[in-house]
Amino acid sequence: MTDDVPPGLDDAAQADHITRFWDVARPSAGRTSHGGAVGERSENVVPPPAWSFGDSPELADELLGLVLDGVKTGTAAALWEYEAADEPLPRKGDLSIVLDGAGTPRLLIRTTKVETVPFDAVTAEHAAAEGEGDRSLEHWREGHERYWRRTLSQIGREFDPSMPVVCERFKVLFRD
Repeated sequence: MTDDVPPGLDDAAQADHITRFWDVARPSAGRTSHGGAVGERSENVVPPPAWSFGDSPELADELLGLVLDGVKTGTAAALWEYEAADEPLPRKGDLSIVLDGAGTPRLLIRTTKVETVPFDAVTAEHAAAEGEGDRSLEHWREGHERYWRRTLSQIGREFDPSMPVVCERFKVLFRD
């Protein structure tokens, strides 16, 4: 979870950028639009949440590349990150727009599975779905512990092997 506005774009310009992407990607999610016709459902008009992987443009691009290559079909976040940002947890069926490191919308994804487990109970299957490194649980734990030791301090938390982790699986519906 990161700030989603790329350098040089104000909030209004970024919102317009995301809305244009949503207009093109929406049919891939089975959502159509009739030009704002009376009675149209709001989820057809309002774009889903837009976010990027990681905590830097470089990491966002690296992880996005794994998705584009078909290797990454999962992600994880500390439950505390959602709480600190006052954001709802992902749910099965949710749509998201994934941004690259420059803030450009690149993917429309649908969440297919979500479970919250302690860090030390994340499975090898989930680690492999995240597609990073050698896709092993050991690599996942080392990398994510480093990441959360770096980032959780920004929200007044510290890494703990028993901390709750939101493990999310997704499928790509549309790619730019």
